[in-house]
Amino acid sequence: MKDELKVCLRSKRSLSQRLCETETNMLAIISKYQEELNLATAHEHKVADEYAQVYTEKEARGRVIDSLHQEATMWIDRFALTLNGSQELPRLLAKAKAMAGTYSAPKEIHRLLSYCQHMIDLMAHIIRNH
Repeated sequence: MKDELKVCLRSKRSLSQRLCETETNMLAIISKYQEELNLATAHEHKVADEYAQVYTEKEARGRVIDSLHQEATMWIDRFALTLNGSQELPRLLAKAKAMAGTYSAPKEIHRLLSYCQHMIDLMAHIIRNH
């Protein structure tokens, strides 16, 4: 019986030692996963912050676009009133073209007058389709 008791005590020590090793290994594994969890949480916060920043920038850009659209609409409306309210711009342009033809104006003047005519035609088109 003494031999059996000795074997039992050795077995108990061996199991106790294995249990300590297992506990140490488990604590190391838990520590590793805790570190990974902390890294994942930090990454999640970083992504959330970046998303918030992108969303804020998107809203700011939207406000700028809305403001620019309002400004463009205001200028189109003003030009429409000018163009529709009087034929002064087309009349002045026709007068300038006649003078440029009469006095042999440089090509640059003719190009400028053609560009002005193009812009008046373009704005009239935009106003009609507005």
